Amino acid sequence: MVEGSPSTVVATLGGQPQVLTFALDALLARNEIINQVIAVRLAAATPAMEQSVAALDAAFAGRRYQGKPCTLHWETLADASGPLGEIRTEAVAEAVWQSMNRVLGRLKAQGRRLNLVVTGGPRIIGLTAMSAATLLFDHQDRLWHLYTPRTLREEARGGRLLHADAWPGDPAGETASDVRLIQLPMAPWGAYFPALRELASASSSQLLAVQSRWMDAGEETRCAAVMQRLTPRQQEVLRAFAQGNSPQDVAEMLHITLKTVDAHKTVILSECRIAWGAPDDERLGYHDLRRRFEGYFRV
Repeated sequence: MVEGSPSTVVATLGGQPQVLTFALDALLARNEIINQVIAVRLAAATPAMEQSVAALDAAFAGRRYQGKPCTLHWETLADASGPLGEIRTEAVAEAVWQSMNRVLGRLKAQGRRLNLVVTGGPRIIGLTAMSAATLLFDHQDRLWHLYTPRTLREEARGGRLLHADAWPGDPAGETASDVRLIQLPMAPWGAYFPALRELASASSSQLLAVQSRWMDAGEETRCAAVMQRLTPRQQEVLRAFAQGNSPQDVAEMLHITLKTVDAHKTVILSECRIAWGAPDDERLGYHDLRRRFEGYFRV
């Protein structure tokens, strides 16, 4: 974390407001300076959600939290037609993805340093938030999961306890100190490759198409690297295997002995092992040559 720099907490939320306050308390215990909290939710007006909203609004009364200046903002996920309710279709899931990207993108455009907590609310919101974070986060941003002992989860359900330190513990010996934030590993690819951040405004289908093209390009690069290391004869053998021929077929096609084919195959597979980073104990055979090179020679 950047020493002395305020941060924003973004938390996915459902009907359990204590998920947000437990996480916020844990961050403050780490001497994190937090001046803004964004609670991301669906528009579903269930009794549990209404109670959650009321409990958190009260906890941040006067734009303060635990006596310190801190504002709470509600971010209701929405698409062009309005706020989103339940996630029942792929179209709504797509809208959640787009909406989450807009939320995180706006905060990053404001220069905010983010702590994203993905424990609360429907799982799909947390998953889309994590996906958006890989594109939009910088190195100083953090992704968190909140662990809460089972007994405390039950006793705090519905916001009956908003602060873990009010819990006396349980007979099993777990106490409030067992509530902890677990930092999730995440590569902020957008920070390494800024052009990737443009994908945050893409649809999920466009994102998958780009991913597929990159994968194809990576495979083509590895195939080309193998070809460059082979002799012309070994390249002929590889091309024959890529067409689906067996070693005996290759020997007959190229008018060479089966022993010679096997010798060439050994060299080719060795180069493939290097190009694809295959471990030494992974078994490779001529069938792998067809799988990896069939498309390369077809282009």
